Amino acid sequence: MLTKDLAICLRTVDYSETSQIVTLFTKSNGKIDAIAKGSKRPKSAFDGPLEVFSFGRIIFSDSNKEKLVTLTEFEQQPTFTRFCNDLFVLNCASFATELLTHLTNEHDPHPDLFESFLQFLQNLQDTKDNSEVLALLILFQLTLLNEAGLKPILNACVNCKTNFNTNWLQVYFSSSANGLICRDCEHAFPDRIKLTKPIINTLADLKKIADTDENTLFGIEKVLIHHFTETLGRRPKLAKYIIKN
Repeated sequence: MLTKDLAICLRTVDYSETSQIVTLFTKSNGKIDAIAKGSKRPKSAFDGPLEVFSFGRIIFSDSNKEKLVTLTEFEQQPTFTRFCNDLFVLNCASFATELLTHLTNEHDPHPDLFESFLQFLQNLQDTKDNSEVLALLILFQLTLLNEAGLKPILNACVNCKTNFNTNWLQVYFSSSANGLICRDCEHAFPDRIKLTKPIINTLADLKKIADTDENTLFGIEKVLIHHFTETLGRRPKLAKYIIKN
């Protein structure tokens, strides 16, 4: 049976001199692995070899969802050209792709997440500085956690349920609790990380993120990378290109 969908390419592996195996994140069918026969030939049904971040309409044949599907067409739209000219933008896009790959299951559709990821990539095309890139990455990571059923609690202490307010003298984040921990509860969570006031004020009101300084954004990203490391059981490979320590 032939299926039509929209897709973003997450990963490519050479299968032969002329073919590739690719991982695609599709809007209606979730993440799929596919073989693109003849994609590396000068004339093919794929507008050239598939690359990570390739986006467009696809047609694939799927006889058994436990096996590779066969990609028959990929009508690629213009690629995200800025990724080639700005290393930090490329690293952030690649890091988001790595996280998306690890936190989604095969054949599990997330159409809203697909749209958010596509919008994230498109927005990166128009960013002006690293602060804006980081803000976009942080917002996408929080969307990804939400879609994966792992949305952290950022408006109250997870343990005692006390609502957060700016008068709290100390605030912590615990991956095991998946959210904020107040000073009275912090001793029960040895994995806690102490948050600075600028970090917690931004996380508690994400509308402020556009005006947040770069140092605070890197601080938020460091907390998120720690959280993803604890959630996945290993540090994401590309994290080192976002946070240097």
